[in-house]
Amino acid sequence: MELLASPVHRFEGRPADGPAPAPRGELVDQIQIRAGLGIVGDRYFNHPAHRDAAVTVIAREFLPPGAGLTQVRRNVLVTGIAVDDLVGQILSMDSGSGPVRLAVTRRANPCAWLDATIAPGAWKKLRGHGGVRCRPLDDGTLRVGPVEVSIGTG
Repeated sequence: MELLASPVHRFEGRPADGPAPAPRGELVDQIQIRAGLGIVGDRYFNHPAHRDAAVTVIAREFLPPGAGLTQVRRNVLVTGIAVDDLVGQILSMDSGSGPVRLAVTRRANPCAWLDATIAPGAWKKLRGHGGVRCRPLDDGTLRVGPVEVSIGTG
């Protein structure tokens, strides 16, 4: 699992102009999640318009080699979980500090920025596999490393 909590928006303006520089420390060893609010320190934390989409999750299997969270701007990168098929379900992840449940509210559609941050054609290639947006249901911590996962209905 890879984790990102960024205090800044990097995709503003036109993709042809390129993204804003990444702040230091975007990729982190752990994230603190607050129920209904999101990830502490992230750009979408406690923003009313983003509460149903405060945590984003994407599957590594659909990313081109070498691409990661800094290119796609999702918060959680997982392996072996078909996250794009989980809309309407509860994704529970436990990395050793207890389960954190996320209500998967909708897909996170890829955008044209991916052609600038990954490679030309990435936007189209990731359609249907851009990850999901989630509302956090629990306070908790996720850490880089092995994670126990369960899927339920909400």
